[in-house]
Amino acid sequence: MTETAPSSDPRSGTSDTTATRPRPLVRTGFPAPAPAGLAPATTIEGVALVTLDRPEALNALSFDLLDALVETLETLDRGGRCRAVVITGSGERAFAAGADIRELAPQTAASLTSGGRFGSWDRIAAIGLPLIAAVRGFALGGGCELAMACDMIVAAEDAQFGQPEIRIGVMPGAGGTQRLTQAIGKARAMELILTGRSMSAREAAGAGLVTTVVPAAATVDAALELAARIASMPPIAVRAAKAAVLDAADRQLRDGLARERAAFFALFDTDDQAEGMAAFTEKRPPVWSGH
Repeated sequence: MTETAPSSDPRSGTSDTTATRPRPLVRTGFPAPAPAGLAPATTIEGVALVTLDRPEALNALSFDLLDALVETLETLDRGGRCRAVVITGSGERAFAAGADIRELAPQTAASLTSGGRFGSWDRIAAIGLPLIAAVRGFALGGGCELAMACDMIVAAEDAQFGQPEIRIGVMPGAGGTQRLTQAIGKARAMELILTGRSMSAREAAGAGLVTTVVPAAATVDAALELAARIASMPPIAVRAAKAAVLDAADRQLRDGLARERAAFFALFDTDDQAEGMAAFTEKRPPVWSGH
């Protein structure tokens, strides 16, 4: 699989791409390496560490990366040996800075609908294993949506969360309007989504978005320790409890996600979407027409 290396702007929740590089987009450690706090063990039985591996792109979520992530999670989910998964981003700058702008820019509502690539998000939501996001640096746009699709978020003190899609003429399309509203309430979610600003880990914790905030260097270790505690519990009960908690939260979410995705796709038939993404690529301010 060949990917491209981008010139990234984390403020938009997206990245553009310019050069090629062959490398797996997702790395998996299973059993996961044990953090220092769990010594003398060298690995954690039942825990997988899954790493998004596009560091030069701030781990931007291309369609191929999402496909690779889904395939990895589904393999772990049905394998029978894994009991909890930690998802993180490679490098220290970003969990995932957003979607790949050059991949999205030429899309239309019809191509997004017929392409079916957004189905990866539904498959992530269907994973039965507990998922823990270990977030350092930027978790913006699709990166924030991926963190929220996990069941818990361990955030570094340097983490930044946000849905800045409005700045390039679109809106969140992979759960951002729905899950962010559930997590932090309508008023806060509305302000973040309509202005495109990001919030710090401490603000996110105060708003109820993240599980815990830890020193940056301890982020993955803290997430692995949490996963190890979960993995030590009875696996059938853990899956049943996760499903029950999600059922309580998701009774209206499914319909909301469908409406959000339809609205997101429709924006790709507007002049403002074309202008916003062109301006991002050309590194200039956008000029909105309202069409």
